[in-house]
Amino acid sequence: MRIARTNPASPMLTGRPRAARCIILFLLSGLSVSAAPPLAVLAQSAQSIAQPIHDPHAAFVTEASQRFGIPEHWIRSVRRVESADDVRAVSSAGAMGLMQVMPATWAELRVRYGLGRDPFDPRDNIIAGTAYLREMYDRYGSPGFLAAYSAGPGRYEEYLAGRPLPAETRAYVATLAPLIGGANLSPPAPGTVAVAAADPHAWRRAPLFVTPSAHGLDARKTISEPQENDARTAPSSGEGPTNSVQSGSIFVARADDGDPQ
Repeated sequence: MRIARTNPASPMLTGRPRAARCIILFLLSGLSVSAAPPLAVLAQSAQSIAQPIHDPHAAFVTEASQRFGIPEHWIRSVRRVESADDVRAVSSAGAMGLMQVMPATWAELRVRYGLGRDPFDPRDNIIAGTAYLREMYDRYGSPGFLAAYSAGPGRYEEYLAGRPLPAETRAYVATLAPLIGGANLSPPAPGTVAVAAADPHAWRRAPLFVTPSAHGLDARKTISEPQENDARTAPSSGEGPTNSVQSGSIFVARADDGDPQ
């Protein structure tokens, strides 16, 4: 959703499928030339984010998972990266709660899914965030849905038009992509997701990630508005579907001065 988020540490590459390793390497390569500000979650490792721990909101995560067909560990991973599990978290851009939902997004989702008035209510915030994850997944596939959730669909559409992706968003995707893996999501409960996906395969044609050129990784064209903010939250005071990404399907080779595909 267009939501504000935090960026955790770089994920491990060992043992990942070749395509996943290339994606992560590309994303991280962008960070070497465009440093993002330090974020609260950067200190956590990808493994620690994925490790199961006592979850006081487990019942809400299970409910959201069953309702929208999103794996529980996806929800927990996104939640921890977004807010470090701080129920009252508010980002500099105004994103709220555990799943860091932007005010305008919350206003729309609470009506669509019959939620209460309090955006910080753990259950309603998790339901809203998971619903938005599902909508972004259905629209953009994986890993595009992570970038759209972090930077916002408007920003992601700008990426599709050639606007560079912020280093923070690249780091966000690089951290979460290995945790969610590749999987095919089960359909959401009948009548649950109200917004139909607009060309769910459009993401496959987008140059979000590129292959190495003779001069190294070409990062000139990458993503882009949060639910519509891209500032991560500094806390104020945790199995996957298989959207199998065909090897090379989201990789676009570029000439040194080539235009976006």
